Parts: sequence; structure tokens; C-alpha cells
Amino acid sequence: MSRQPYNYERVYSGGEMDRWASPHTAPASSPLRVGMTRRMRIAKCPDQRMVYTNRLVVNDRDFSKDTRFVRINDKFMFSIFPSSACLPGELGPAGLQRQWAQLSINQEVTVEALDESQAGIYLGTMDVELSFLTPSKETALRVDADEIAAGLQSLDGLIVSLNQPLVLDFHGNALKAVVTGLTGVPLDVLRGADAQSDTPATSGMLISATTVSVARAASSQLDLQGATVSHKANMIIQPDFRFEDLGIGGLDHEFSNIFRRAFASRIFPPDLVSKLGVQHVKGILLYGPPGTGKTLMARQIGKMLNAVEPLIVSGPEILNKFVGQSEENVRKLFEPAEREYRERGDQSQLHIIIFDELDAICKQRGARSDSTGVGDSVVNQLLAKMDGVNQLNNFLIIGMTNRKELIDDALLRPGRLEVQIEVGLPDEPGRLQIIKIHTAKIRSNGILGDDVDLAELAALSKNYSGAEISGVVKSASSYAFNRHIKVADTAELSQDISDMKIMRQDFLNALDEVRPAFGIASEELEKYGDIIEFAPHVADTLQKIRLFVEQVHQSTRSPLVSLLLHGPSGCGKTSLAATIARSSSYPFIKLISPEAMVGFSDAQKVAAITKVFNDSYKSPLSLIVVDDIERLLEWVPIGARFSNAVLQTLLVLVKKLPPSGRRLLVIGTTSEREVLSQMDMSSAFSNEIYVESICTFDAVKKTIRHARLFDKDDSAYESLFADLADYIHGRTFSIGIKKLLLLIETARQDPDRHGRFISEFCTIC
Repeated sequence: MSRQPYNYERVYSGGEMDRWASPHTAPASSPLRVGMTRRMRIAKCPDQRMVYTNRLVVNDRDFSKDTRFVRINDKFMFSIFPSSACLPGELGPAGLQRQWAQLSINQEVTVEALDESQAGIYLGTMDVELSFLTPSKETALRVDADEIAAGLQSLDGLIVSLNQPLVLDFHGNALKAVVTGLTGVPLDVLRGADAQSDTPATSGMLISATTVSVARAASSQLDLQGATVSHKANMIIQPDFRFEDLGIGGLDHEFSNIFRRAFASRIFPPDLVSKLGVQHVKGILLYGPPGTGKTLMARQIGKMLNAVEPLIVSGPEILNKFVGQSEENVRKLFEPAEREYRERGDQSQLHIIIFDELDAICKQRGARSDSTGVGDSVVNQLLAKMDGVNQLNNFLIIGMTNRKELIDDALLRPGRLEVQIEVGLPDEPGRLQIIKIHTAKIRSNGILGDDVDLAELAALSKNYSGAEISGVVKSASSYAFNRHIKVADTAELSQDISDMKIMRQDFLNALDEVRPAFGIASEELEKYGDIIEFAPHVADTLQKIRLFVEQVHQSTRSPLVSLLLHGPSGCGKTSLAATIARSSSYPFIKLISPEAMVGFSDAQKVAAITKVFNDSYKSPLSLIVVDDIERLLEWVPIGARFSNAVLQTLLVLVKKLPPSGRRLLVIGTTSEREVLSQMDMSSAFSNEIYVESICTFDAVKKTIRHARLFDKDDSAYESLFADLADYIHGRTFSIGIKKLLLLIETARQDPDRHGRFISEFCTIC
């Protein structure tokens, strides 16, 4: 059944017809002239062959001869193709044109006639993305990009706009070219005005001199060849991504390293990278202490990349009770990347696989004692997929672990997890960033107290990880909550809850409550009392030790200093070391004491000592006190027995230089210096200081007064000192400060303190 001409009289009322009869509106019976508008109806394209003109098919009687272009609904511009095949009053856009311009069959639209002067600009360059017109017919067809560019240039005089689809015939194959970029040259430049550089445009007229660049669409399998293949950069980073949105503080240096080594090459066009012969980085290993942001960093990397949704796998999830299933689970992770790489080659999207707790499945091969060999097979399968015979170039593995030393060496070589980034404890500027992130809502809602200085909190939170800083903020909030709870028979909220503030004292209490895992062993060090300067040599000894503390802190040439304090038992060596440690302001201080290793086997002792030293390497400044070395070695004079395993461990670790950028001070104490000398242990320390016992009457008097044996009774002190002087006169004696303080405490319990002290002192000395 043939279509009838569109009857405007039937649709519009009289008032509307008066409006269309205005001087700027052409009546339906006359051709539409430039500058005039008319209401027309959308119909189908009358002939499928006209689709390849990429023009809007119109009736040859509806428009004047000087009309070359039209604007529909004051938005979409088209070049027109007059034809008697189109009924009067109708427009015949192709299906792609209707889809792009959001038009429907039988829809009424406003049409404005335009001429060449109203087109605005000629196009200097045009970028298009090519694919099959019908997605179901996609094949790896080899296409000459130069021929496509020439075909588009032959559409001289065609108006095109950004994102507009164009239809092309390539040797019987219907292809679609979507306009992705335009730059234009204004008409006045062509008329002789001063030339300016090409400017980005949203639409313009295609001419034979327009430079056309052709790229393959992301979803296409076409194999583009030729000089006009587009060399556009890959949008590997999300266009709306901002680094401040990551929500990770203190890791700017790590992020810059990851971007430079892992992502910089992926931004360049694949054909340029292939000319360099460069393989993209396939793996990143993030390692470091717990709570420093490794998992968070991996998640955020996945968000910032314009890639396939990352696969996040916990290491143990790979393992399965059935034989061969664990290896199959590894293969399944790579299947989407393999499938797309077969279809699209270097144009395929990036596939990201994130392995959390990588050490659970990638331990050193041959190190396991099980008989199944599953762990070794999983490592072998992962190695084969990452860098095997059939290599892929469209995936990135991000592995995370707290124990890098457990990972199989083959995984760490170039071509596998070659980018290894240590995510360590944040420095002070990094801690400030983290604190700002975790207090952002508190500050924006006006709940943070005026007396809170975030920079001060960053300075006080030495060696806190990001997770521990988060815990500090939560703990401070709990103190603020507690102030506004009325505890009676039931807990009720107070009336002033709207005035709740988190104050400075709340944060200070939280810092005392949440202690860093790599911080100061304050409880162990507090057991040892303060120093009594009973003689001048005590102050001299303290000053010598402080020099070594400053040497490690300030010098750039001595990252490792070791000091051995030796002297008689009970002379205060451990107290000296503990006092220096507490006053050193080092962020990492640990005590290795035989008291904490009672019942340990040699292997357990070696593991415990090694862990303390390894932890110290994660802090920029560390101090380790190795107390009572001969007891750690289990040395006894009868039979001269000692633990050689512990001895060798200490010999190695005391002399081992810390990693670059780390500094370490080791202070050891011993009462058997000669024994350590025979074991070559004393030579492992770079410095030695002898700690003297109390051997003068004045030192005894100062110690007694400092310990307050008597309650403000000077006559009692004078009487005691007189009797002591009579006993000590002409005698030589030596007593440790620890023994003397114990003797004073014993005498304090006796009603006759004077007599008890003299009796005990004479017995000992």
C-alpha cells in the first residue's frame, strides 16, 4: 500500500497554521528556503543503497536548490540527499541516523534549512573508530586504513558531528565509523585571515583536504593496516579519576613508582610499543607490614584503571580438596583474558587479577613437607600462565604479602612479579595525610575540637600503620561517646549530645590505648628503674651511650652501630640500656630478653630473634636491646654448654647492615665478657663500654639517701654512715647497684633498719 503525502491541514489547528504562515516559515506547498523552518515527519530511508551516502534523504520538492543542510530540532545537523523516492513532507534518515539523533518513525520534528555559510567551519582533522555495522558479523578482517580514509574524504561536503556514526562499504562488508574527534578551521581563515592552529570542534564540514585517522573500536576484531591508523593514547586511566579520591595517605612515592613501571607503557598506542619491542609489566608485588594499605592500594588501582572489573582472589581460595582442581582454578582466572586476546590481540582491554595473601599459595617449591605437591603445582601453573609458551599481554597481576621471603624466587624475576614495591610504615607527612582522611567527616561536620592539632598527632604517632591510625581515631571517638552517656540502671544519652566534640585529650588517651605493632616495648622497658648517679662514672657512661644514639640518628655513614655493655652481675647494665632506649625518641625499640624465651627450643629462639631484627628493618630508626646474652646462649660453665644455633644467629644479625634508608642501634649486655670473647661474640659488636659496680663509700651514701632508707631523719643517716665508715675503713669492696638497692629494701622492712643494713652489708662485703 503506497504512502500518501503528509497532510499538515489535518494535524494542526488554525492558530498553528497561522504560526507556520509567518514570514520565517515556509508553507507546505512551497520549497523550504535557507533560514526557514517547517514541521516534518520522520519515515524510513526509502532505499537501502542511500544509507551509504550518510545524508538525510528528503523529497526534492521540499527544499530550495540552495539548501544543502538542515538542522533538526535545533540540535542535529545533516547534509541532505534530495530524491523523489521520499514522499513530500517526510524525512528518510537511515536506522543509524535515527538512533544517533534520537528520532522515531512518524515523529514530528522541526526542520531548519541551512546553506554552506551557516555550517560554520571546515574540518582539518577527523578521528573515527571502525567496526562492523552488524556486531554478529565481526571477524578478524584485514582492513586498509588508507582506503577507509580515502573513502571518507570522498564524502566531500558532508556535515559530521562528534559521536555521529557513518556507514561505509569495504569490499562488500558494511562497516561503521563513529566520529570520535574533530578539529576545525573557520571559514574566515580560508578567506585569507591569519591562520590559527586547529581548534577542537563538535561539528563541521568534511572536505577532501581533511586528515582522517582511523582506529579500531574497542569491541571490534578488525585488523587495521596502513599509515592512517590512529596513534591515539590508550585511556588506561579513568577520565574522571582524581588521585585525591583514592583515600590512601602516605603512599605517593609508591604510587608514582607503580605508575612509572607498570602503567606508563600501556598509555602509548600498541603499534608504537610493538616497534620498541617492549613487553608490558605483567605483575606487581606489594609487600610490607600488616595494616600499611597494601590491599587498599590494590583495590584502588583497580578502580582508577579503565579496565575490566578486577578479579580479587584470596590466596587460600585457590586450593581445593580434589586433585588438579587447584591448578584449574588458576587457569580459570586467566580464561577471560585469553579469550579476549585471541579475538582482539593487542587491542584487548586490561584484565587485572588481585591475589591477597599470595604467600599462602606461592611458597618456595620443595619447601613443603606434604606428599601431594599441590603447592608446587599451583606455583608451576601460575608461572606457565604468566610467562609461558603462549604469552598474553593484556593482564596485570597484583600480589600482596606480609612475607616476601616466602615467595618462590621464580615468581620474582622479570616477566612475572617484576615490580616489587615495599609498602612500609608511613613517615610523618604520610601519617598526617592518613589522619586527615580518617578525620575528614569529623572535621566537615564540626565535631573535631578546636584544641586538636592534626600535625601534633602525626608527630606523636611514630611507627603507626594506617590501620592503627584508623584504630586511634575510633578509640578517640569512643572516649567522646562515653562523655555523653549517663550510666545509671540503664545507659542513656545525655541532653548535650548535639555539642559532642572529640578533644585533644581523647586522641592522647587513644594513642596510649592503641599501641603500634612496630613501636616501643614500653611495658618491658618500664620494669627497669631510673638511673641513680651514685658516682661520676655513671654520668660519663650515659654520655658515651648517648653519643652512639646520636651517631645512628644523625650520621649518614653509619646505618648500623652495635654496643656491648659488660660488667659484673647486677651493676645496672640493663637499666642503663633501658634508660637510654626510653629517652632516645626512636620510633622502634624492642627488648630481646631470656625471660621472654623460657621454654623455647633453639629453633623457636632463632625465629623470635630473627623476627625482631626483621621488624626493625621496616622502621626508619630502630633500637634493639639484647639483654643477658650468655643466658640467651644457654651458657653454663659446667661442661661449657651453649646453643650454637642462637650464637650463629646473633653473630650474623648483629653485624648485618639494615636496608637502604634504615638505621639500627643494637645494645647488648653481658656479665661474662670473657666467655663471649672465646665465642667471637664480643668482636661482633663495634663498641664496648665497661659498667662499674659500687666500690666507694661516697657511692654507697648517695645510693642510701636516694633510696630514702630513713624518713627525713638526718641523725639516723649520720649514725649509719659513721658505722659504715668504721667497717669500710681500709677495706676494698665491690657491690652491684641492684644488690645494694635490694639490701636497702630488706632493711626497710625491719624495725631496726640501722642494724639490719649494717649486718647485711657486712655479710655481703
